[in-house]
Amino acid sequence: MVHQPPAGARDLLPLEVTQKRWIADRLQQVFHRWGYHQIITSTLEWLDTLMAGGAIQRSTVIQLQDAEAGTLGLRPELTASIARAFATRIAGSTNEATLSLPQRLYYNANVFRRPPMGHHGRQLEFYQSGVELLGAGGLLADAEILLLLADCLNQLGLQQWHLILGEAGLTRSLFSPFPPSVQEKVRKAIAHLDRVALETLPLSPELQERALFLFDLRGRPTDVLQKVASLDLDASERQIVEQLKALIERLEQSSPTPLPLMLDLSLVQTFEYYTGIVFEVVSDRDTSQRILGQGGRYDQLLGLYHPQGETYPGIGFCLNIEDLHYVLLSGSQLPRQTPASDWLVIPETTQSEAAAFAYAQKLRESEHLVRVEMDLGQRSPVDIREYARRHRITYLAWIKADGTPMIETLS
Repeated sequence: MVHQPPAGARDLLPLEVTQKRWIADRLQQVFHRWGYHQIITSTLEWLDTLMAGGAIQRSTVIQLQDAEAGTLGLRPELTASIARAFATRIAGSTNEATLSLPQRLYYNANVFRRPPMGHHGRQLEFYQSGVELLGAGGLLADAEILLLLADCLNQLGLQQWHLILGEAGLTRSLFSPFPPSVQEKVRKAIAHLDRVALETLPLSPELQERALFLFDLRGRPTDVLQKVASLDLDASERQIVEQLKALIERLEQSSPTPLPLMLDLSLVQTFEYYTGIVFEVVSDRDTSQRILGQGGRYDQLLGLYHPQGETYPGIGFCLNIEDLHYVLLSGSQLPRQTPASDWLVIPETTQSEAAAFAYAQKLRESEHLVRVEMDLGQRSPVDIREYARRHRITYLAWIKADGTPMIETLS
């Protein structure tokens, strides 16, 4: 029998791990510099927790049945889990008067998603790094998240990317005149830039005109905002447009380099809990654009998990490690080899083996990370040196029978 991982699962070999760890480590350094602290949540959640308020679609969850306790699910993303942890462990158990807000949290974690029907064998497990800024609303919080996202990408040395910005509340409002029976089809046609499909939908002339107008609501922020301002907007819609203008101006004033920003008021995210800005980071390196990350504002989600129903504003993003890895492979940033060991300690005789272990441990106790291997015997000095050169080991410590080390440096 040939043993393979399940369809949709995969193994990561040492070089892949090294490269993806390089990405995650640099993102973590950025998160630390911005004052974010790591949170680790359970891989397993109650299915009811994941489904609370319709935040996550049931079809995306890989379910596990517990005969006694009920149905569990592997988390398909981290925001709902962090919202649950915040509401029940941080806010739910603390006096609101002394609750320290905002909470700046970040994560490095795996998530699991069931592929759509008919896509057997598609990837099931994904790795993400991301942040959640909880307990802070308004323009400054939105700007912090978007500027932090840009800093992450710049610190990875990523050159060709752009940020697509939308507004979930405004998008829902702009699509509200369409009958429910065709609303999703209109949104799907616009999201996929399928003008032909849009023109063939059974719409009245007025709604057809509106659909084509919405189709063109993407591009330079100033152009898009000017177009949407020409609509007959109500007071709440005008307020959202003004907030978008203010946010874009703040980003332009605050970013050390111009942000490659595109406004798209047809942008729809997978998860339905977004209430404010939504955004995607897209790589420009491929002809088929690759989504590197996404996020948005969710000001009602936390209240779904709070014991007393108290809610707090929230905003965050996740970056997809696999997609970042794919894009960075064609550049020079990623390490091309696993880290080399610094030392190889070789006991020359059976009597010197204990001394060799002791010497290796002494080297490992350096205040700096030192990688030390032990030679496990049954190789000639020629083979040992060849092994060391092949593995880029710098120093050989030959341990004599009396425990004395003889140091050899390989060129």
